[in-house]
Amino acid sequence: MGLLGSIIIGIIAGFLAGQIMKGRGFGLIINLIVGIIGSLLGGWIFSLLGLAVNGVVGTLLMSTIGAVVLLWIVSLFNR
Repeated sequence: MGLLGSIIIGIIAGFLAGQIMKGRGFGLIINLIVGIIGSLLGGWIFSLLGLAVNGVVGTLLMSTIGAVVLLWIVSLFNR
């Protein structure tokens, strides 16, 4: 998956994270940006845990988990 594919997965993950974290999201545009950054965070978390993902679905799951974690961290500072 190339750079464009990773960005698209990150955008979808940001949207899904915004839906999961209802009431803690920051609007569509910010959630999409958080999704892109969260996909990097998800990759880092998964590598720390020694987990590997395969395919689009695995990458989407990893990115969504990273975006949810990032939205949660951002919401802690935004009170």
